[in-house]
Amino acid sequence: MQEAKLVAKTSPIHRSVIEVGDRVAIGGQEIVIIGGPCAVESLPQMEQIAQALAQVSVQALRGGVYKPRTSPYSFQGMGVDGLRILASVRAQYKLPVVTEVMSIAQLEPVCAYADMLQVGSRNMQNFELLKALGAVKQPVLLKRGLAATIEEFVMAAEYILAHGNPNVVLCERGIRSFDNYTRNVLDLGAVVALKQLTHLPVIVDPSHAVGKRELVPDLARAAIACGADGLIIECHPTPEKSVSDARQALSLTDMAELVQSLAAIAAAVGRRVGHRDEVLV
Repeated sequence: MQEAKLVAKTSPIHRSVIEVGDRVAIGGQEIVIIGGPCAVESLPQMEQIAQALAQVSVQALRGGVYKPRTSPYSFQGMGVDGLRILASVRAQYKLPVVTEVMSIAQLEPVCAYADMLQVGSRNMQNFELLKALGAVKQPVLLKRGLAATIEEFVMAAEYILAHGNPNVVLCERGIRSFDNYTRNVLDLGAVVALKQLTHLPVIVDPSHAVGKRELVPDLARAAIACGADGLIIECHPTPEKSVSDARQALSLTDMAELVQSLAAIAAAVGRRVGHRDEVLV
């Protein structure tokens, strides 16, 4: 492991808690759950999702407005119009919003609207973007690259901290392998390792890890059991009609059932699923 001066733990009890907005903290006693669609599609869609998530223990809302897609002909996101939708829903339902930024040029509009900036797996080693994120005030959700080693992941976080932003949350979202039954392979061993190596919070994205909605709940529960500080999960009012990643999105009913099932798992490992009104900083 290369020297990670700022990310590495200095003692077994060294643990950072990262604030998202003024209502949520990741890395403390409470498990934090972030939910929402892969892509923002319309205001009614996001209002329906936020209304449902606000009734269960989901503390933050995700939704992509700039989408990195394999095909240039696929839906690329709503851009600034989508950011305005996220801001409107945040004001109505008091849910901080998380959305992806793909380039330095997108930083200004995203920072104007979002509470947390997500760096997707394809940009984990976009070093100029990481440096620029060091200069923003919002926390950063850094996803592991498609084939990144744990060392590369840790050092990507080091870039952000080294350039001035200490508020980074790591996200394990699966890595590629020879097996194509699942979209990726969820590396829960990395979650345990990252919790031992770094003081940063670690959350898990089971949706992108497996790409099949029927596998998501069990892996979400396993992530909490192995020490993850939270989850980011895709859900949609009508998953089969989602414009992006339809196969992996949970229905809102299934999302609620999953969240309710996490309480016992969290309690078994000395944690609890915090309601969004219980994680005020």
